[in-house]
Amino acid sequence: MDTPTLLEHFRTHDAPLVLSRGGDLAWDDAELHRSARLSDPEGYALLALVPGVLPWQRARVLLCTLAASQDCLDERTRATLAKVTRALMFGLPPAYAVTALLALRRLRVNHKHATRAVVAFVLEHPEADALIEARRPALVDCFEHALGKATARGCARLIAEGDTGSGRLRRSLLRFTSDPAVAIGRVRALYAPGTYGAEAPQEPPAPLDQVGERPPIVTPTNRGDIAATLVHLYRGGPAAELRPALAGYVAEATRGLPRLAGHVAVVLDTSGSMRGYGDREWAVMSQAGALRLVLAEVCERLTVVETGEVCERRTVIEVPEAPEAPEVREVRERLTVIETAEAPEARERLTVIETAEVPEVRERRTAGETVDGATDLATRLLDALDTRPDLVVIVTDGYENVLPGDLARVAATLPRAGVTTPVVLCQATFTAGDDLTLRDPAPLLPRRPFWHQDDFAGLLPWLFGHCAPGRDWIRTAMLSRLEGGRT
Repeated sequence: MDTPTLLEHFRTHDAPLVLSRGGDLAWDDAELHRSARLSDPEGYALLALVPGVLPWQRARVLLCTLAASQDCLDERTRATLAKVTRALMFGLPPAYAVTALLALRRLRVNHKHATRAVVAFVLEHPEADALIEARRPALVDCFEHALGKATARGCARLIAEGDTGSGRLRRSLLRFTSDPAVAIGRVRALYAPGTYGAEAPQEPPAPLDQVGERPPIVTPTNRGDIAATLVHLYRGGPAAELRPALAGYVAEATRGLPRLAGHVAVVLDTSGSMRGYGDREWAVMSQAGALRLVLAEVCERLTVVETGEVCERRTVIEVPEAPEAPEVREVRERLTVIETAEAPEARERLTVIETAEVPEVRERRTAGETVDGATDLATRLLDALDTRPDLVVIVTDGYENVLPGDLARVAATLPRAGVTTPVVLCQATFTAGDDLTLRDPAPLLPRRPFWHQDDFAGLLPWLFGHCAPGRDWIRTAMLSRLEGGRT
């Protein structure tokens, strides 16, 4: 299963599932879904839970998972797929889920796990009463296909006659339900006369993506708590108060996330354009710094290579956790001080660095660099590759002002030189609507923009999906989410 390609497809391909009046099912990416499911049924289903996956793609995963036989799967995998199925059914807008379940009928597929899922949706959906009122014919079709038309109508007839628990009713219907009393009432409603013009629910009862309130007017300090705190630090705010708060925000943002068992190298653009000016000063830099802090907490090993005015000459000092800030202990990071002659007003910045890389205080110096804040992404990419990471992440605003086009040429040359390390580009922007037309320094590299802390939920799986250790990280993170953990 090609995880990066599949995740990108899930995030961008928004074509609907189409059920024609003649009974034909049309979806242009059926083969992609089928091949992914065949290669890894559990991993494929769990990818649908990644934040940012489009509803129609989740509906496809629901359809594929229910339509496929589970005869060759072990009990643990079957249990996981049952949980994913339920999460998708109740996490999708009802119209999308109904379309996927109707497609099972058109495909003439009916497995026991599909029967359980359909009965659960029709009779246990939190909005089942309103759905039955508004979509009665469609739900009757789903229900009768799942149980069999004769069986379903026989159960309805028994219920209409007052049967609430006979052996036949239990064998045919009630064994598939968690609350027989509620199920009996909804079967009565399902076969009762309907109400013309009833409005169907539009929103999912258990949304898979928790979207925070986004500000109508974007400022440097309302793009997430981590970035806002960094902005105040960069502007000379009281470090004794801001640093413990920052550690707490990082701990909250990464709570419940597994550790990536791999080495990630970050090429971090710290140039003048990242700093910005005026009302937007430090906005983009702070969001890039927020990503760096989160990666340092999530990755077992992180190497950061900076390019721009902050990194021309610096001393890195490892500082132990502050005893007066107990919440710092929850964050597996080190507070470091970066001293730079080029940016005296930002000498004390809270950053993260892999502790194994700095066993003692040492001075780092890079050769042949300018001191005017230029962005040399290409050279720093080669430096990052020298550390032999599993993944290189370039974090930049997209402006490359040392030999423009050099990063693209180097990136294109790497495969021919035998370099197989995946390289991706994360583009820090001020808002979600920034024009990036002239800010693409390497068109061949996988690229994803981010501007708000909430973007990290979808950004991390996308990043880690490009390297081998990331596959296990995504699986663990989505399993944790499935069990109710925070991801």
